Formats: sequence, structure tokens, C-alpha cells
Amino acid sequence: MTEPRPQTGLDRIAESWLDTQLDLAPELRVMIGRPGREGEYADYSPAGEAAAAEAAQAALAQAREATPVDDVDVVTKLELVRELELRLESYQAGLWQRDLNNISSPLQGIRDVFDLSPRAALADWEVIARRLGNVPAAVRGYTESLRYGMTHGNVPAIRQVTVGIAQADELQAPTGFFGTLARDAALDGVELPESLQAELDKNAKAAQAAYGDLSYFLDDELAHLAPAADGVGRELYQLASRSFVGATLDLDETYEWGIDELRRMREEMERTAGEITPGATVAEAIAFLKADESRNLHGTDALKAWMQGKSDEALRELGATHFDIPRELYALECMIAPTQHGGIYYTAPTDDFSRPGQMWWSVPPGVETFQTWSELTTVYHEGVPGHHLQLGMGVYNKAQLNAWRRTQFISGHGEGWALYAERLMEQLGFLKDPAERLGMLDGQRMRATRVVLDIGVHLGKRRPDGQGVWTGDYAYEFFAENVLDGDGPTGRFEVTRYLGWPGQAPSYKVGQRFWEDLRDEVKRREGAAFDIKAFHKKALDLGGVGLDTLRVAMLG
Repeated sequence: MTEPRPQTGLDRIAESWLDTQLDLAPELRVMIGRPGREGEYADYSPAGEAAAAEAAQAALAQAREATPVDDVDVVTKLELVRELELRLESYQAGLWQRDLNNISSPLQGIRDVFDLSPRAALADWEVIARRLGNVPAAVRGYTESLRYGMTHGNVPAIRQVTVGIAQADELQAPTGFFGTLARDAALDGVELPESLQAELDKNAKAAQAAYGDLSYFLDDELAHLAPAADGVGRELYQLASRSFVGATLDLDETYEWGIDELRRMREEMERTAGEITPGATVAEAIAFLKADESRNLHGTDALKAWMQGKSDEALRELGATHFDIPRELYALECMIAPTQHGGIYYTAPTDDFSRPGQMWWSVPPGVETFQTWSELTTVYHEGVPGHHLQLGMGVYNKAQLNAWRRTQFISGHGEGWALYAERLMEQLGFLKDPAERLGMLDGQRMRATRVVLDIGVHLGKRRPDGQGVWTGDYAYEFFAENVLDGDGPTGRFEVTRYLGWPGQAPSYKVGQRFWEDLRDEVKRREGAAFDIKAFHKKALDLGGVGLDTLRVAMLG
């Protein structure tokens, strides 16, 4: 590790803004491992949203006035101003008034923080009991914001409301998350005093009741005003896209590029299918691979063990050859998530590395079989050289980056890097088996599909087949046609996610495009002196930044 860089005025402004965020949303402390305000929640009400906007306005004034003293400061100022301006635009546009979808809204966030809450000691369960007791107020504040949106004609689509009702119903059930959490201490080997167990039981029931009230509100009030159309329109979509990419896209050009990229992925998959079984179509090659029992895993225990083995192997081999991986990052835990919604995600290590990086797999109910040939690329995406290397380096690089810079994650940068990492593993020779290449390509095809679908449906573009304009219902058809098992439960969950979380899904493939173009441009400029290992180090040492900022930092 290099010598610590002296803290600058911009560092202090950025870290003050991080402290402000942690005060406004104390549950973020769990995400980054910062002690304090244990068990508390953000104020999700209109008053809380207004307070957050006021704080962002004050921080923006400071950031604009500050003068950078070095290259690190230049990046910090670019990013801080970009984020704060975007937060204020989003507030004014009322995105918080319609914040309901199936994966990343307060409905899920209020519950999801429990996944990262420590459970090893008695004090941990005291915090859990306290947090359970605060769930009702958090849910009430969230309901107030949705009701405020109703009065201003700013309501999420009925499809998202319907899913929200179902998820809230699951959480209010005695057999749901809160109903079983109060009994988990014994399973985790912690013996609780009778008084604490009683408090857990009481507060868990209060949390269940809060979600019951939320379900009733969504069904009895919000659903009657929710529009049938899923698309949010160009203006809101452009704003959402900027927040996920950190750049302003030409959405029409990106849509046409997505169509071309999807065609290219199909053609590459067809060639690879022929390597698996000569003359086979993609569907025939996939059927052949699915029938190969040597490529199947059965049960989540086997999945977890396989994930861990592949992750450890990648860390050892890449650390010895292609990347400088700090000792602290060699700990990467592969986990089966307690939720069953179908996502795969990564959580970064805490600032002191007391909690390592973790790769989480949320397995939908009834899914018991997993194909290694199709899932290997996911391990590289979430682990090394994907998110674990990228986000872990941000945490590790304390000598140069302030705390705010180390906690930043912009989807176009982060998810774009992870897709770039998938392709990189092929280029480095880690996907010699054509079956594993087919799995990687299928994932890349899915991401290209999302570019076309997401922009198409939210902007009401003409469908690629020329048969009218995009609708939410057609989005499910299009996904099923272009993605392996796209008509199954996971595929349906994914499409519902895109319809309710505009701009997020394309950021993966758009980000990959950006990373590859950036690498090629640096290579063109440096010629024979180009060193890809040095390129990666310089880029990752910046931490998480918007794509426009990344371009400025890497190209000048």
C-alpha cells in the first residue's frame, strides 16, 4: 500500500457528505460496516425526502466552490457534483413518489438490510430486535410518500403495484421472513434471554402487521390509480439512465446498437453450438448440455460448494498472473441468500475487512438443479475479476481515496466492468470449453436483449419485428424468444424488474461497451507501450465513478 495522501478540502467535503448520507439513512451503515445508529432507518416520508434534498443542495454548493489540488481531487469534484446534481433533479422529478418495483424499492430495502445484519452474538440480536421495532415507522413513511405521489398524479404502473402486494403479503405471513426471523437465533447458536426473545417475537409481529398495512394500502388505494402502461417516457427514462450510467446516452443510437449487438451474439452462439455438437442449433446444443449429468449440480449445498471452489481457483490463478490482488481480497465468501427472488449479487467487504466480500445467490422456490456450464461466467462476474476485484480494490485503496469515493457504485461502471470481466476471462483462456463459452455468450445475449427491451418499452419505440410499438406484455415475449429459459419464473421476474426499474438493466451492456471502447482508445494512443495490466490497475484505482468521469480520468 502506498503512503497515505494528505486529506484535502474536497476530501473533507466528500466525507462530510458520506456522513450526512449515513445520518439520513442509518441502514447504510450496515452496508459499509460503519458503527452507530444500530437498528435505525431512514425517514422515507415526504419530510425525510425533503430533508435529504436540502442536505444535497448544501453539499453541492460546497463542492462547486472547492478547488482541486491534485488529480484525485479533480475526479472527486467531477463525481460529487454529478451525483448531487442528479439527486436534486431526481427529487424534483418526483422519482421517490413512485418508487415501487419488484427488486429495489423501499418495500424490499426495509427488509433486505437484515440479510447483512450480524447474528453471531447476543448484542447482534438486540440490534435486530430494535430494527424490527423500527420497521413499522419506516413502512409508514414509505406509504406517505407513495400517497403523496397519488395526490400529484405520479404513480407506479399497476404491474409493479400488483407485485408489491404479493411481496408485502409474503412478508406479513406467519411463515414469512419476519415470522421466522425471531426463531433464527437458536439456529445460529445464540442463546437469548427470555426477555429478548419476547421482544423479538413482539417486534416481528409488528413488522408483519406493518407489511400487512402496506399491502392493504397498495390494494385498496394505490392500485385504483395505477396506470396500465409500463413505460415511463423519454424524460424520466433519460434521468434514470443518467443515474445508472453516469453519462448521457443517445438513447435512439443505443437502441439500434442493442439490436445489432443482439444479432451478433446470436451468430456467435450459433458458431459455438457447432463446436459442442457438429451441425447443432443453439437449442440442440443446450439440450445436449442439460442432459449431461456431469455438468449438473443438485441442491443449494452443492451449488454453494462449487461456487466457492471456482471463486478460490480464480483468485489464486489471476492473483499469480494477471492482477495485483491484495492479501485482504483473497477472502471471498459464496453464500445462498435467505431470500428466494432469483437474483445473484455481490456485497463489498466492510471498510476494515472484518466482513469479507460476499457473493449471494437467491434461488427461487423449486429450483434444485444448476448447470455449471452456464453459471461459471456468473462466478467471474460477481467474484474475480468482476465485482470482488473492482469493489474490493475501492475499499482497499484507503491511502488515496476518501471514504465517499471508496463506497461509490455506479451501475454502468460496476456492472459494465463485470461484463467486461466475463469477456476478459475468455480472452485470458479461462473458457476453453465451448460449453462454458456458450454459457458466457448466453449471458451476454441476455444483457443485449435487455438494452433493446428496456429502451424499447419505456420510450415506446417500434418493435424490432416491425409489428407495432413496444408494450409490457410484448417485453415478456421478446425476452422468452431471446434468452435461455426466459419464459420461466426467473425470466418473468427479470422482465418485471426491467419494467419497474427503468434504465438499470441496459447499464450492464452499455457499460461493457464503454469499457471496451476505452481500453481500445488507450491502446491506440499508447501503441507498443500499452500494458493491459497497467490499464486495469489505473482504472480500478479510481474506485466507482460515472462513465463520463472515467473517460476524463483515463484520457484527459
